[in-house]
Amino acid sequence: MQKKSIGKLSKLAVPFVSKGRFFREKKTDLRNDFQRDRDRIIHSTAFRRLKHKTQVFVNTSGDHFRTRITHSLEVSQIARTLSKYFNLNEDLSETLSLAHDLGHTPFGHAGEEALNKCMKNYGGFDHNIQTLRIITILENRYYKFKGLNLSIETIDGLVKHNGPIKDIAKLNKILGKNFFKKKINFSRNSTLEAQIASISDDIAYNSHDLEDGLKSNLFKLDHLRNIPILNKIIIKHIKNLKKHSIDLIIRQIIREIINEMVSDVIKTTKKNIIFNKIKNLNDIYKTKNQLVTFSKEMQIFDKKIKNFLRNKMYFHKKVNSKTNYGRKVITKLFVKIKSNPKQYINIKKYSNSNIERIISDYIAGMTDRYAINLYNQIK
Repeated sequence: MQKKSIGKLSKLAVPFVSKGRFFREKKTDLRNDFQRDRDRIIHSTAFRRLKHKTQVFVNTSGDHFRTRITHSLEVSQIARTLSKYFNLNEDLSETLSLAHDLGHTPFGHAGEEALNKCMKNYGGFDHNIQTLRIITILENRYYKFKGLNLSIETIDGLVKHNGPIKDIAKLNKILGKNFFKKKINFSRNSTLEAQIASISDDIAYNSHDLEDGLKSNLFKLDHLRNIPILNKIIIKHIKNLKKHSIDLIIRQIIREIINEMVSDVIKTTKKNIIFNKIKNLNDIYKTKNQLVTFSKEMQIFDKKIKNFLRNKMYFHKKVNSKTNYGRKVITKLFVKIKSNPKQYINIKKYSNSNIERIISDYIAGMTDRYAINLYNQIK
């Protein structure tokens, strides 16, 4: 499904010139507003730390498994492909893809669950909202403002990573009431660029978690035969086993899974745009329907892969032993640091936050290995 790249943006795209930032800055001729956003993400401390944060396997498990940073890069590649096909703002989709996991704790979702439990009486913890704290408060790189001062469209896309916000109570608890100063319309639909970043996240972690699971021998190709689309792809490639290694065959299967899902998104999104009579960006904002979606058949496939990975990988005893250890580390660190915060944290760096939120920020920013090393020092 090839399409020649066209220089002019579609009427459905977010323009290259942003509506602005929370703090006014001079424009530059070298980069558009969203290229600047992307570069600020890449140069941020939080982005570098993703190198040593768990995707599925705890970072100490092996050098070739995905981490949060490789996952984010793979999401951005898929998002750029989709955005380019529709002549959208590729720079915005890339930025959202690179930034979407900045708020993750060490030890993946197990770490998030543990930290959320620790923060139960203090507003809770949510990695998507933590991403917003990082880009608006915690990154400290500029004289005139805290955070990265990203464009309003980028912040809007990160706020609505999973769609429009119906209940902003949790946002207010963690970020502060009226934090966005009415610059973000929470109930309005997200842009196609943001929707593309979100579905690219699904495509990337489904396919690459399958690859990591196969390479770690948590399951075999035969275990995937009950999923119709996967079975068809496996049959096509397994016949090459006499000529090629199983590792190469797995890589080819994963490539085809990604291609199938990306092609499906393109076909389905085109139909959705026509069905909903979308002619311009304002039409996207007004519609209540997600436009960048899988077909019904692919939604079933996506759900079956997620269920398979949950049962055979995420809850596998080898993975669980590591993630349970991660929960233990996070909980112990929170309790120990809370008993004497100044021993571990430079409190002056954090302002307008209660001590529990400061501790949460500190722990959430740790890499797997930093958290493990600190835990071993204090246990």
